[in-house]
Amino acid sequence: MSIYSRGRRREGLRTEENRGEQGKREMGRGKIEIKKIENPTNRQVTYSKRRVGILKKAKELTVLCDAQVSLIMFSSTGKLADYCSPSTDIKGIYERYQVVTGMDLWNAQYERMQNTLKHLNEINQNLRKEIRRRKGEELEGMDIKQLRGLEQTLEESLRIVRHRKYHVIATQTDTYKKKLKSTRETYRALIHELDMKEENPNYGFNVENQSRIYENSIPMVNECPQMFSFRVVHPNQPNLLGLGYESHDLSLA
Repeated sequence: MSIYSRGRRREGLRTEENRGEQGKREMGRGKIEIKKIENPTNRQVTYSKRRVGILKKAKELTVLCDAQVSLIMFSSTGKLADYCSPSTDIKGIYERYQVVTGMDLWNAQYERMQNTLKHLNEINQNLRKEIRRRKGEELEGMDIKQLRGLEQTLEESLRIVRHRKYHVIATQTDTYKKKLKSTRETYRALIHELDMKEENPNYGFNVENQSRIYENSIPMVNECPQMFSFRVVHPNQPNLLGLGYESHDLSLA
């Protein structure tokens, strides 16, 4: 056997070996069986990858073939992914689909809406009738059992309203009592100031009202309906927060 023949033989063996290895690799890859992926993580990863691919294919189909494409996808977790050709919209795609196939996609939805509207109208009519009956109207068609039930309902409503009324009255009464107590305390303080003036003439009342620093008006409720206004002046102490009092000015109006 010549050297040339042996070289050709080795080359053929290598070629067969390479083909065998390539075949083994192709057999190793195999085909993916089309069935639901049980692992949630793997299922979500596969959906994300293929979603990007199918959206890309839809865009390419729109550009290359001037086709009107609408694509809507929902994942197992409820996330929406959609695409629609720029030359149209999803509503237009649905309308064309209805015209071509002769199907009415909105008929079932329209019927459901009509049934819902009818049910709401019945509820509204019943409520209006109940309101009129509570006002004493349209009682002719009611039997004794219905009238007794209406009477009990009105009595219970009246009890609740009265309870609320008494609560509001009690709250307002407490508020007025607190205001009256505060007014009486202020009145006693003024009387005490007048008594101190009568006992000690040098207490420091200035009737001339040379400078007014503090003024207050207090209406008296019940016992003393007059209006008292008094002004306290400290000419020697500009700081009114001091505890000492050297002179005062009090006038009654």
